[in-house]
Amino acid sequence: MLKPDREVGIIGYGAYIPRYRLPATEVARVWTDGQGGTPIKEKSVPGLDEDVATMSIEAARNCLARAGDVDPALIRAVWVGSESHPYAVKPTATIVAEAIGATPHTQAGDWEFACKAGSEALQAAIGFVGSGMARYALAIGMDTAQARPGDALEYTASAGGAAHLIGPAEEALAIFEGSFSYVTDTPDFWRRAYQHYPSHGGRFTGRPAYFKHTIAAARGLMEALGTEPGDYTHAIFHQPNVRFPQTAAKKLGFTPEQIEAGLLANEIGNTYAGSSLIGLTAVFDVAAPGDRILLVSYGSGAGSDAISLRVTEAVLGRQRRAPMTCDYIARRVEIDYATYVRFTGKLIQ
Repeated sequence: MLKPDREVGIIGYGAYIPRYRLPATEVARVWTDGQGGTPIKEKSVPGLDEDVATMSIEAARNCLARAGDVDPALIRAVWVGSESHPYAVKPTATIVAEAIGATPHTQAGDWEFACKAGSEALQAAIGFVGSGMARYALAIGMDTAQARPGDALEYTASAGGAAHLIGPAEEALAIFEGSFSYVTDTPDFWRRAYQHYPSHGGRFTGRPAYFKHTIAAARGLMEALGTEPGDYTHAIFHQPNVRFPQTAAKKLGFTPEQIEAGLLANEIGNTYAGSSLIGLTAVFDVAAPGDRILLVSYGSGAGSDAISLRVTEAVLGRQRRAPMTCDYIARRVEIDYATYVRFTGKLIQ
């Protein structure tokens, strides 16, 4: 189990989800003539002027609004985890740091580990602040996920994510209790250089990949902490679809009620590096003091981070300082497949 020398926690949090929605039935209409089922109801789609940098800035600003009087100039690290950074060579994190007023005396960097790049940044921020090297560090998980036209991933690959500011426990709305990571070399999903769309192992992405890693990480953390599923008010799992997190939760002994608040895939799809972190923002929006939260990320390649948090009294005064996650979900504008193709750059010129 990983735990820093001094207690730290989450000071502020913020989500961002683009307003555009592509119904899964619209994907099915184009590629299967409407035959067969769909894994979710609809997914979020970025607008023409949105990318990981712009969305990260929005989430970071929401996060800082909830953090209260924290001076952005005191943030000593801005870390952005994503599979879809807008530049191959040019950090997203420097753009975000400049936009929120954290420059120039800060560390900045981009993180990658498929869909758990966000939780990697979060754990690094916890360690950075916990070591005493910094008072505040900002971790972001954000993506504009891509999928090959007609591929199964096109039903779910979406856009959005979240930002979380780490700081000392006495200022926290949720205190970090510990984390546990489980990593193996499992090639369930990949994209080589110069390839626009990822490839995946189909059914291989389930049992030996997602389920093996998320369940091992969650069990490892609970064993180390001496906790059981019943000790947690909420549990959030990486959500590539609706069925995977439901199945993992059931195998571990969690109830549907425990995962309900953080399960957003049916409404917004799989936001990749933002998936588990945006689920956490939805839980914080409804959390009460004393609640315990289990966060379990997953990234192909493959690995999982399990994190335990305990909510404090401070959450009550911060939930409504910025748009709530449900507000972003509600402000939907439905689009058709042709508009989706134009917005996501799938047109061949």
